[in-house]
Amino acid sequence: MQLVVLRAKMNKDISQEFTSKIIHEKAVASIEFSLCWQSSAIFHTDCFFARKVNFYRDIFPKKIIDLLMGKRSGDKVESSNIMKEIVSPYAQDYEFSIEQRQFDRLYAPLTTEPRFGRFYPKGLLKAIAGIFKGNSEPFRCTGISDAAITVDFNHPLSQINGDLTMVIKDVRRNSGILGGSCTDWMEHITSGTGMQTRCHGNPTDFFSDEPFRRINEYGDAGFYKEPRLVTHIDDTAISVISDLYGQILRNGMKVLDLMSSWRSHVPKNLKLDSLIGLGLNREEMLQNPQLTDHVIHDLNRDPLLPFADNEFDAVICTVSVEYLIHPFELFSEIARILKKDGYFIVTFSNRWFPPKVIRIWTELNDFERMGIVLEYFLRTGLYENLNTFSMRGLPRNEDDQYYLKIPYSDPVYAVWGQKG
Repeated sequence: MQLVVLRAKMNKDISQEFTSKIIHEKAVASIEFSLCWQSSAIFHTDCFFARKVNFYRDIFPKKIIDLLMGKRSGDKVESSNIMKEIVSPYAQDYEFSIEQRQFDRLYAPLTTEPRFGRFYPKGLLKAIAGIFKGNSEPFRCTGISDAAITVDFNHPLSQINGDLTMVIKDVRRNSGILGGSCTDWMEHITSGTGMQTRCHGNPTDFFSDEPFRRINEYGDAGFYKEPRLVTHIDDTAISVISDLYGQILRNGMKVLDLMSSWRSHVPKNLKLDSLIGLGLNREEMLQNPQLTDHVIHDLNRDPLLPFADNEFDAVICTVSVEYLIHPFELFSEIARILKKDGYFIVTFSNRWFPPKVIRIWTELNDFERMGIVLEYFLRTGLYENLNTFSMRGLPRNEDDQYYLKIPYSDPVYAVWGQKG
């Protein structure tokens, strides 16, 4: 269509409009970045939607700029073994020992002990050159003894390689304002990425200090007695979760919707054999048009599931894993009721009911939360083909009630595996 217009008018303005559809040094583009990498036998995909990439003033590694120049809307650009271009390589000097007293256990809002594999803000470290109290940049605790703590200031991806895929969603002309702030997009894309991995292959210590305590320890049945016919994430995030379920689930499957409510977020065009909801509020599940049946069951009172061995092809758990107080028992139970190679898919965001969320969840970075869910899978020893996924930066729908306050969609995080 553009060529037809060009032949019809052949004037300067139209020519400029045409060139604006190609990435050049003064273009603005929307680009979806997907970083794919592997730790041990776990596959990770971390996606970031960059809505206003300004090639005049924003910061990119030269290799990535060279790959993007001249590309058009709809193009996909792939680069393998890219990690050393986008994060600083591992530096031995950045991993060192400090005295125990240099870890501020009363650093607000935290009151915490150092735990192996956990991430903490650098600001809680005392008497270290270049570190100030307000520094929120994370470091990892990689060793603990009676006298000392080993801290690692390296990026979590500094010793990992990976591939980067860039999909150009649109390209447009710069408004003409060439000044203003600049964005280091690789810093945004890799912020938090890698925190979901184990430390040197050893389990992260998420489970000291009573991690499953909650503000409200009264029975969940009473708390969830009244129906809440609302969605807990925005429509864009729901669409991301639905797309993910659509990529993994298949027609004819028998699926359990764990901790179910009035919406399951399974694609409507998917023809499942059955979708059974297990939850605490009957009215909510009766309002769910996709459920073929439902069961009332309190998992925090009794993690044993009322189903037969090898009964389901897949189990999904949507924005609810953060409320579980018996995750190890439950993840073992889910493996029991899954068929061989059956999927267990856990999705969540960064929102929750404060009275019922487990304590450890509130203390973790979003990517560390994928790490603790991975530990639930790994400690059972019953799952294989483990994956994590994240999507951040997508625009919130303009008709969303929070659009003016929060222009970006709720982030989506997922962990899944198959019964071995």
